[in-house]
Amino acid sequence: MQIFKKQVDLKAYLKSISSSNSLIGFVPTMGALHEGHLSLLKESVHNNDITVISIFVNPTQFNNQEDLEKYPRTLENDIAKIKTVSESIVIYAPTVDDIYEGKPISQHFDFDGLENQMEGQFRPGHYDGVGTVVKRLFEIVNPNHAYFGEKDFQQLQIVKKMVEKYHLKVTVIGCPIYREANGLAMSSRNERLSLNEKKDAAIIYKILKTSQEKFHNKSAAAVSQWVVKKFESLPNIKLEYFQIADENQLLPCLRKNKKKKYRAFIAVFINKIRLIDTISLN
Repeated sequence: MQIFKKQVDLKAYLKSISSSNSLIGFVPTMGALHEGHLSLLKESVHNNDITVISIFVNPTQFNNQEDLEKYPRTLENDIAKIKTVSESIVIYAPTVDDIYEGKPISQHFDFDGLENQMEGQFRPGHYDGVGTVVKRLFEIVNPNHAYFGEKDFQQLQIVKKMVEKYHLKVTVIGCPIYREANGLAMSSRNERLSLNEKKDAAIIYKILKTSQEKFHNKSAAAVSQWVVKKFESLPNIKLEYFQIADENQLLPCLRKNKKKKYRAFIAVFINKIRLIDTISLN
C-alpha cells in the first residue's frame, strides 16, 4: 500500500503507474473512516483502474474552532480499514502546508445560490472552504471519477456545480447513505457520541421517515411544523434546522410541484456534537 504526505510524490507515483487509458477514482475524506467511506472506496475500486483516497481534516471549512480541534484523527485505524477493501488503494494524507502552501485561506465561490441554503446559513464560509479544498484535491489527483456520500447532499450538489462552472474534467458520483443498525446515518462525528447518545440519535432517522410519509398528503409547512414540535419534546436533542427543499436548486418548498424532486434536510445537536441527515421525499 502506497501512502503519500506530499503532493509532488503522489503526482509522480500516479504518473508512473497510469497510462492515457487509465481511469482514476478518487474518494476525498477527512478520515475517521466508517462503512460509508468504505462503500465509496469499493465503488471506486470496482469502476476504476486506480483508486486514491485523501485523508485530510480541512481547517478552512470549519467555522467552529472547537469542532476542528475535536474532530477525530485516526490515521492508523483508517489505513487498516482501507486495507480491508484493497491493498492497492493509494492514500494521500497531506499536511495543511502541503495543501495550502502556508496559506490556509478559502477562495470565494459562487455556486449559484446553492451555498446560501441550510448549511450555508448556519456555517458561514463553510462551502468556500469545501470548494477550495475539493478543487485543490481535484487538481492534485486529476481523477476521472470522484465519489461522495449523499448524507452531505448539499455538499454533493455544490461540488457538481463547481465542476460545471469551472469546467473540471471529473465526473462526480453520489453514493447512498450508510446507516447504523438503529438508522443513524454513519458519520465520523458519531465516534464522539456515547452509547446512550447513539441510542437517542436513532430518533433522527425515525422522524425523517415519518416526515417522508406525511409529505405524501401534507404540505411542506405542515410537515416542518410537526418535526419542530417533535424535537421540542426531546430533552437531549436540539434541532438546528429542518427544511424541505427541491434537490436541484435546494430552495425551500413553498408549494409542491409534481415535476420536482424534494428532499428533507436536518441538522441537530446532541451534547454539542452536530449531526446532519437527509432523506428523499419522492
